[in-house]
Amino acid sequence: MELLAAVDVGGTTVKAAVYERGSWTRRARLRRPTARGADPGVAVAEQVEAVVGELAEAGPITAAGVVVPGVVDEAAGIARFSANLGWRDAPLRELLAERLPMPVAFGHDVTAGGLAEHRFGAARGFADAAFVPVGTGIAAALLLGGRPHRAAGHAGELGHLDVGHSRRCGCGSTGCLEAIASAGAIARRYTEQSGRPVTGAREVLAAEAAGDAVAREVVEDAVVALAAGLRALVTLLAPQAVVLGGGLFEAGGLLERVDRRLGESLVFQRRPVLRRAELGDEAGCLGAGLLAAQLLGPAVSA
Repeated sequence: MELLAAVDVGGTTVKAAVYERGSWTRRARLRRPTARGADPGVAVAEQVEAVVGELAEAGPITAAGVVVPGVVDEAAGIARFSANLGWRDAPLRELLAERLPMPVAFGHDVTAGGLAEHRFGAARGFADAAFVPVGTGIAAALLLGGRPHRAAGHAGELGHLDVGHSRRCGCGSTGCLEAIASAGAIARRYTEQSGRPVTGAREVLAAEAAGDAVAREVVEDAVVALAAGLRALVTLLAPQAVVLGGGLFEAGGLLERVDRRLGESLVFQRRPVLRRAELGDEAGCLGAGLLAAQLLGPAVSA
């Protein structure tokens, strides 16, 4: 039995797990706040080393997969840019290889989540699909003909599409989808406009359901922006399905609102099936595990 370590580095939380290759039974999992430091790449590499060491308590690790956010050049092994983690051109594959004693696959978190949803979840059966998690940021995993389209890490940055507002984004631009429709942006905008602090976007959705006018405005702005971003995606790539992830879409009715607004905006474009992600916040870990398995070649039980 081969055990795979899978680490999904997020903007706020590192999620990690151990899977049995082939059966994909999860043997262990843990979460930690994402490390920060003067050199963000080194800080994260050191944290991954510690996390994989903890995971090894489940048994000998055959290979590891590590996925990170932002613009990621998998071929070069470099994390080019992350607005949330603050790195530029971090040589993460090299940093990880120096610290981990097993083969390491390095990749992009959202692409890994898309691979997992395509293999195990809501994108099963669709050759052309997009996986769009809405969390701290917004990005898209693009699967064309069943294969990820990466363009050296530059494809899929849906969150930095200009959807026509004046707010400044962490990337340095204005008008970005992420700056108005991410979970973090929804919580920040509500706090700014209402003066009432919230811990997350789900509280804003609950306030809207209770009749809060400020919450209604903030959420509706996010719905309109998400539909605009998806319209551009649909116009350019015409995916058969779009899988929307993140805790926001576990709330009743939000996906349906985005779907309705998107449908109203389409003229000639093929309307995709919109689905909620099925794997929750484990998608990135499962995808990292799939990348690790690819390092080892075909498995009889896979």
